[in-house]
Amino acid sequence: MITAGTASDQCAGREVQIMLLSEKVKNIALIKEAEIVFGRGLNVITGETGAGKSLVIGSVELALGGKASGSVVRHGEEEASVELVFDSDDSHIRDELSSLDIEMDDDDLVIMTRRVRDGKSAAKVNGDTVNTSVLKKAASVLIDIHGQRDQAGLLAKKNLCRILDRFAGESVKEVMEQVASSYVNYKKLKDELEADVSDPAELKRRQDLLEFEVAEIEKADLKPGEDEETESRYQLMKNARKIAEGLSAALGALSENAGGNASDYVGRASSELNMMQGIDKGTDAIIDKIAEIESLLGDVSLDIGDRLRSMDYSEEEYEETESRLDLINHLKSKYGKTIDDIQDALEEKKDALEKIKDHDSYVGDLKARLEKEKKELLGACEKLSGRRREAAAVLEEQMQGALSDLNFDNVDFRIEVKPDEEKPGAEGYDTVSFMISLNKGEALQPMEDVASGGELSRIMLALKTVLADTDDIPTLIFDEIDTGISG
Repeated sequence: MITAGTASDQCAGREVQIMLLSEKVKNIALIKEAEIVFGRGLNVITGETGAGKSLVIGSVELALGGKASGSVVRHGEEEASVELVFDSDDSHIRDELSSLDIEMDDDDLVIMTRRVRDGKSAAKVNGDTVNTSVLKKAASVLIDIHGQRDQAGLLAKKNLCRILDRFAGESVKEVMEQVASSYVNYKKLKDELEADVSDPAELKRRQDLLEFEVAEIEKADLKPGEDEETESRYQLMKNARKIAEGLSAALGALSENAGGNASDYVGRASSELNMMQGIDKGTDAIIDKIAEIESLLGDVSLDIGDRLRSMDYSEEEYEETESRLDLINHLKSKYGKTIDDIQDALEEKKDALEKIKDHDSYVGDLKARLEKEKKELLGACEKLSGRRREAAAVLEEQMQGALSDLNFDNVDFRIEVKPDEEKPGAEGYDTVSFMISLNKGEALQPMEDVASGGELSRIMLALKTVLADTDDIPTLIFDEIDTGISG
């Protein structure tokens, strides 16, 4: 059974204009090729067992990123494909899809998924290739598929509270965020208190270790950027002889080699040209250039000489630099990859040392902060619990009506929201139960304990229908919703 939203449907208090227009299936299991065009509102797919009803719905799941092996490809074929066409001009749906970088052409959204026999698949939305993650997120906006296998999971205790929150929507959103934030702070303090050590011998051992580590880092007296500077200086000193030899050879070639250096040759050329000055005006520009070369050679020779003098390192300087670099690298191996990391570690160890030295005060302060945070958490949980009870009353009324429409004439549906202050969590402290009595005079019992398979199918249909008004999911698909229903 498929319900496709139309312009007349209401979703979360606003009109929704979207529907699944059509599905094209090719080479899926027994289906060689088929096209289904859906009408507005309710669509029911019927047929004998094995006729392929579930294949139609399974193909929708496949097109929207569901898992399937290569065996889904029809025997004798190499590739299977499913194409879904949605129609919508709803701005909210468009915004949701746009956040996934999916833009709609006019009012149509076309999803095409291909799967080959080796199990690989590829998907396109309006002609653009998308990955499975994006496809599944888009599916969550467009469609909700419910089958018999989903009922047990939906009725699990942990999920009932989430179903109620889903129905409550914006009325609980802000409070849930407060609860989650407060719980993070509470859990952090609680873990810190539980990790605290009160044994005197262990405290002394930790204190000794921290004092040693703090002293080791402080004694090093590290400076920002010192590691890179020391490493550079060490490499320079390590290769000083080779560098000095190269610089000396260059200086000799420029100015010091007797009778055969660049300065001599340029000087001779300059003398020869100067004799032509005033005789040939065409050589004046050349004379100027040769003068520049002489000046430049002199400057370079001076620079090389200065560099050579700056590299006059003693063995003692080399050993000191090497020792300093070893110390820096040793501290990095223990406390962090950079000097900033080491300094951060130092501050953390100082704080830990202070806590040990004044342990009783630290524990007392921690307990007081924990108690304060717990009160704030419980206050937020209480507020959330109240909002849930308000939403539960509305959901009860709507479920009662939906169940009556499905021929549950004497049904009594109630939602229990039980707080437990001893077990606050990130989602509050409530345990939610869906209670039901199917016959007049019978006591309320947990829904999953009393309903048969067929009854449960109809109850889930009612629940999904009610939730659809708050979910903003315009297309619902129910697979074998009549399973277990006789007569």
